[in-house]
Amino acid sequence: MLNFFDYVIISIYFLILSFIGFYFSKRQKSIDDYFKGGGRIPSWAAGISIFGTVLSPITFLAIPAKTYSTDWLYFIFNITIFLVAPIIIYLFIPFYRKLNITTAYEYLEKRFNVYIRLIGSICFIIYQIGRIGIVLFLPSLALNLIIGIDIFFCISIIGIISLVYTLIGGIEAVIWTDVMQVIILLGGVIISIFVIITSIDGGIIKIIEIANLDGKFKTFDFSFSLNHPTIWVMLIGGIFTNITTYGTDQTIVQRYLVTKTKDDAKKSIWINAITSIPASFIFFFVGTALYVFFKLNPKELNEKFISNDAIFPWYIITQLPEGISGVLIAAILAAAMSSLSSSMNSASSSYINDIHKRFFQKNIIKSLRTSRQSTFIIGLMGISFAFFLMSNDLKSLWDEFNKILGLIIGGLGGVFLLGVLTKKANSFGVLLGLIFSFVIQFFVVKYKVTHLLMYTTTGVLSSFILGYFFIFFRFSKNK
Repeated sequence: MLNFFDYVIISIYFLILSFIGFYFSKRQKSIDDYFKGGGRIPSWAAGISIFGTVLSPITFLAIPAKTYSTDWLYFIFNITIFLVAPIIIYLFIPFYRKLNITTAYEYLEKRFNVYIRLIGSICFIIYQIGRIGIVLFLPSLALNLIIGIDIFFCISIIGIISLVYTLIGGIEAVIWTDVMQVIILLGGVIISIFVIITSIDGGIIKIIEIANLDGKFKTFDFSFSLNHPTIWVMLIGGIFTNITTYGTDQTIVQRYLVTKTKDDAKKSIWINAITSIPASFIFFFVGTALYVFFKLNPKELNEKFISNDAIFPWYIITQLPEGISGVLIAAILAAAMSSLSSSMNSASSSYINDIHKRFFQKNIIKSLRTSRQSTFIIGLMGISFAFFLMSNDLKSLWDEFNKILGLIIGGLGGVFLLGVLTKKANSFGVLLGLIFSFVIQFFVVKYKVTHLLMYTTTGVLSSFILGYFFIFFRFSKNK
């Protein structure tokens, strides 16, 4: 159980977050400050913030749980960002910087029409509300299982504190807290690996030996199947998922727009990509090391332990020395709050710029106040969705997250690619392609046509191909 010293560390962490929020609130004079940081963010901070935004509890808790239960087949999926980075740098960032936009969906109106922009923005906001719920629910569930803290209280306190510093500090507070949180969570994981290694006779050699004998390092499956986590699913699914995430997701696109120059924005992507590889290795190795530790010490898993998603927090609470547990719990909270703040701010940015300011309000000063109000409402909706998840039995939240990503965002990735890669694409074809893409995605999921990591791929391809096809259908009809 946590002791007084652990609670002191966690309390200090919360106080620092609050201080950062209030400090940057003084700089918020306009919506440009609130959503773009006035272009004051250095490239290295933007890059770390991108990494922190993607690195949610879904990575911090679910990836070690996945490798604890299975193997390293998902490792390739995690590092495909290195293959996608050049595409983002040369295809997407120049578009966004040249247009001087605030949201990715402004581009959709400039390229197609306002209705496509609205569809993109609304889908994104819905997705972010769902993401906030999952990101809140996962660490709260883990802490509830291993410490006994009421899950309602966990969701409330994590959600409210994240909402407060995001609400008052804007994107600058979000980015600089991201930097601090990434340092905490990576430092915490490295500490835990060191403790695991030193607690096993034979150290890292013994861990590698046992894990290798049990097939826990299996990374490649070259069988020709799209229904299992084969190398083809990892590569294809990872590439399309990352193109969609890093090319069209407002939480990431927003980071390209907060730096001073286009070159700084490009550097931020490389910083994220380079950081992702060793970080992925660390998180996958944690799960494998935990597997070996509990295999050698089976009595440390008592009868009440019921969820593999909580395996890492369980180790933190039961095995780490005094004070270190507090650091690791703070790291879990950091992983959650980094993603939460990004989702809240970017969803608010999308609502204000794509919907509210576009149709209801032009006044910049009033829009700053409305921006904070929209952040508050979106945050509450995400927290409410986390409460909804409390009543549902989800086998793997990591799987559920990827399912949501593929279903809601996949089709939008095809729309952006149509706009960027083709000159003939028009609003009529794009709209029909997107609608039919949603229909196809429904049947892909219903009948489990492919592995869930391919959902984004099927969404992008169906939207792109059908959108391009309907271009010619409209042409022949007019003719």
